[in-house]
Amino acid sequence: MATLTVADYMIRNVQTVTPDMTVAKVIEKITNSNFHGFPIVENGYLLGFVTAKELLRFTDRQDAKMREVMRPGTLCAVPSMSIEDATRVLFRYGLRNLPVVDEEKKIVGIISNIDIVRSQIEKSRPAKVMSVKNVLEQQNGIRMKISNQEVPINKLIPTQKEVYMDELIGRQYEIKRGLNEPLIIVKRRNGYLVVDGHHRIMAAKKMGLETFNSIVLEPNDLNVRLGLEKTAEKWGLRTLDDVKIIEGAKHPFMEVTTMLLPQEQVDGLNERLIENASNYGPDY
Repeated sequence: MATLTVADYMIRNVQTVTPDMTVAKVIEKITNSNFHGFPIVENGYLLGFVTAKELLRFTDRQDAKMREVMRPGTLCAVPSMSIEDATRVLFRYGLRNLPVVDEEKKIVGIISNIDIVRSQIEKSRPAKVMSVKNVLEQQNGIRMKISNQEVPINKLIPTQKEVYMDELIGRQYEIKRGLNEPLIIVKRRNGYLVVDGHHRIMAAKKMGLETFNSIVLEPNDLNVRLGLEKTAEKWGLRTLDDVKIIEGAKHPFMEVTTMLLPQEQVDGLNERLIENASNYGPDY
């Protein structure tokens, strides 16, 4: 398998500040964003990186320009650096973001902790796909080929009766941030059976998306009725509209994750996710 690189996962539409911006302006920009800091860039060249923590040292110099107070230089990556090496840099130095530069030291992207997480999830996906493929082949006496496609959401047939609202909100936040892990689906004559990714696809549907990246398993005989297909029919599942959304209870994942939090903090988690997700553009 080819080595994953920073170029494969970096965000290319980077928000920056300039060295001629004042401390007050940079504080305002950070306050009005969901980021803890920004690269300092002039004429495309990366000069440094300023964080909210560093700006606390200059609260009494609101009119000073960043050129006067900035710490020159910053750790950075290049597009050809492996994801493993970028992970080491972020981990060793406790960074959230790593600017990416080209040979001329011009900024071309930025890679963050969430991009690293995304790369690791996607790297584990092939093993899961092969496991599903092998089970379905053995259970149904068929052979399957694998492809990657953008599949219309209205062609998907669920095989799960219920999803949890709190998890849907979390999935919407992830999709907005680019963590849109592919579905695993099986091609049928009348659509595609969803094997893995019900919360993901229900979140995408609620967001108004029309297609979703999917790993498609296509049987060599579409006339063979799969066990999953029979179960879906038994439960009356024909479209995603037939899936029940549970609002009064927590998804088991959230039940465990929030068990040490006071209830008032738990109640505000989803509201903050919705607010944060709405502030992120599609590229950053």
